[in-house]
Amino acid sequence: MTKPDTLSQDEALRYARHLTLPEVGSTGQAKLTAGSVLLIGTGGLGSPAAMYLAAAGVGRLGIVDFDKVDASNLQRQIIHGTGDIGRSKVESAVESIGEINPLVKVESYDEAFTSKNALKIASSYDVVIDGTDNFATRYLVNDVCVLLGKPNCYGSIFRFEGQASVFAHDGGPCYRCLYPQPPAPGVVPSCAEGGVLGVLPGIIGVIQATEAVKLIMGIGDSLSQRLLLFDALAMKFRELRVRRDPTCPVCGDRPTITEPIDYHQFCGTSSSSSPDAPQSPWDIEPEELKHKIARNETFLLVDVREPHEYQICHLDGTLIPLGELEDRHEELDRNATIIVHCKMGGRSARAVQLLRDKGFRDVSNLKGGIHAWTQRIDPSLPTY
Repeated sequence: MTKPDTLSQDEALRYARHLTLPEVGSTGQAKLTAGSVLLIGTGGLGSPAAMYLAAAGVGRLGIVDFDKVDASNLQRQIIHGTGDIGRSKVESAVESIGEINPLVKVESYDEAFTSKNALKIASSYDVVIDGTDNFATRYLVNDVCVLLGKPNCYGSIFRFEGQASVFAHDGGPCYRCLYPQPPAPGVVPSCAEGGVLGVLPGIIGVIQATEAVKLIMGIGDSLSQRLLLFDALAMKFRELRVRRDPTCPVCGDRPTITEPIDYHQFCGTSSSSSPDAPQSPWDIEPEELKHKIARNETFLLVDVREPHEYQICHLDGTLIPLGELEDRHEELDRNATIIVHCKMGGRSARAVQLLRDKGFRDVSNLKGGIHAWTQRIDPSLPTY
């Protein structure tokens, strides 16, 4: 019988720099080879994490993603290349991992990670890496890890800042202990709206991969009970202590969440990813705006993006960033027909609600924003 810490000649050569580390050695490398990690998402965080886990020799990787590769992903999602645009992300990721290390077994799940399938998917893996980009899935990942007793290597990014931790490990806190309630829908912009420095997810994703490798080998001190904060502009790390909340509904002393819940309802978001899903009760389609322009109808177009976005591309209209609208709404004619737009429709939907709450009666939201306008009406405009 082959001993568990016996490596083949090819493995010994590939992992030679691990074997010379006394903290790792052949025993630690054998643990990695026998270990397994589930990555939720192969985007900015999941890309570097998957690549380094594969290179490190983690024996089995699971990859969950239902998205396709878009050109705008390539600035940070380095597991995908230009030739992968339009392909399934999991298909692209599996191919890249195979090039990095054919000794790694990859299991792909080309589907959304949901309350219905999460427990089944995650149950056979040693560690879970949270590479999600929305709060509903983030809470789902957390709860599933607590329920299954799996360490959750958490990471998140926004603009120039990132954070990382290990939740649900060794009696430590979970994500809900740190963030008991999600932010109100739309309060925190997505990376598509707020932007992200391309190298930032690489830094945070590699930290997540580092924690997963340490957990599998049982070495070092994990980020459990600590939240690591990184500011790329200042090039500074700082750390906050996180304590388990005994009243936490999932990891507390008397848990009330004993199975996955409806996380979209919990976060106040829509579970539909369909382009037909409304963004506000007062949506208009890009085609309708085009007809209004062609008919020379009188209306005011208000752009609630930021000035730097306006410089990239814009339609004729008035620029009032969403953050300034509360103070500047009196600049607008209350009796005018107003159509509000942003990049993708989220900020403008909030702007429409704000204006209607202020007494503006004829205000509409350009569904899908200037992104939809560019795709469906005027492809000559730059996209970003």
